[in-house]
Amino acid sequence: MAHSPSRVFAAVSATAGDVYRDENESVFSRGRKQTPLHIQSNARVVQVTGCAELSCPPDRATVTISVKNSKENVNDVTNSVTRRLEYILQTARQHDEENIIVAKHLQREEELFHMHAEVLVVFSDFEKMQHARSVLIEKLDKSVCVGDPYYSHSAESLNLLRRQVCLQAVDNARLKASEACGILGQALGRPLLVREEESREWTSSQHEVTGSPLTLHQRTGLTLVSASSRMFVTFELRPKDGNRRKF
Repeated sequence: MAHSPSRVFAAVSATAGDVYRDENESVFSRGRKQTPLHIQSNARVVQVTGCAELSCPPDRATVTISVKNSKENVNDVTNSVTRRLEYILQTARQHDEENIIVAKHLQREEELFHMHAEVLVVFSDFEKMQHARSVLIEKLDKSVCVGDPYYSHSAESLNLLRRQVCLQAVDNARLKASEACGILGQALGRPLLVREEESREWTSSQHEVTGSPLTLHQRTGLTLVSASSRMFVTFELRPKDGNRRKF
C-alpha cells in the first residue's frame, strides 16, 4: 500500500526548539510552543501524518431455506414439513455449521392446514456453503426453496480491519518521518504523540470495483468493506553520531 506523497520544507538549525513538520500539516516552524502536545519547550521533534486504506471481503454467508406445505389433516402437514426440516438441519450440521435459526408457522384456512418453516444458516466456510446448497437443491422437492447466499461481515473481521488500517497508517507515518530525517542528516527518536485525526468506513461491491460482469469467485466476495485512517505522529528528533557539529 502506497502512502500519500509529500514534499518536505525545513529550516535546520542547532537551536533548541526546532520543529520539523510534515507539509500535510503545515510548513516547518521554529520555536513554536507545543502546549497541546505536552512537549518540552526545548524538544526537537518531527511531526508527520500517515494515511492508509484497506479492504476486506465478507467472512459470513447466510442462506435461507424455506419449506411450505398444505394438507387437509394437521398431522399430515406437520409430518411432511418436519421430515424435510430434519433433513435440512442434518445437512447443515454435517457441514460443521451450528449457527442455525429455525422458525415455524402453522395456520388454518377453511379446510386446509398450511405450515411454513424457515431455516437461517450462517456459514463461515463458503465452499461448505456452496456444497450444502447444492445437496439441498438436488435432494429436496419443489416444496423447499433454497435462497441465494447473503454475504456479510462479522464483528470480529470489522474490528480486525479497523485495527490493521490504524496500525498501517502509523507505520506509514514512521516511514515518512524516517526518510525525512535521513535527508536532514538526523536520527529518528522515540514517538512522543500518536493521534488519529480521521477514520472512515464504506461499502462497495465487486462490480463497482471491476466495472465488469461478476465471475462466480467475485460473487463469493460480493461486498467489500473498506476503511481508511489518518494518523498524526510526533517523533523526537536526534542528531546522528558524528554529525552533531553540522547542525
